[in-house]
Amino acid sequence: MDNRTWLTLAALAALAMLVVTGVLLVRVVKARRLLLDAGIPLRSKALFWVAVLYTISPVDLLPDPVYLDDIGLLLVALKALHAAARREGIEPDKL
Repeated sequence: MDNRTWLTLAALAALAMLVVTGVLLVRVVKARRLLLDAGIPLRSKALFWVAVLYTISPVDLLPDPVYLDDIGLLLVALKALHAAARREGIEPDKL
């Protein structure tokens, strides 16, 4: 393959990761209603804000065409927030 093909594939991969990161960020922000519940532990609430700030921050573990670190942190934040809500008897999927 020539350089143009590699650049096209890299651009498509970066675009796909950006879309996934955007979708996850929207899901995390929609889950903010869980933050208003007094029963959710502070650790889960703080992880939410850390994930949002890290995603929009220009400082990353991996350079920004690679959004795998952002995606991973957003997934961890969503999972922790939903698990904390379930422990408190709140069904996060219905919010």
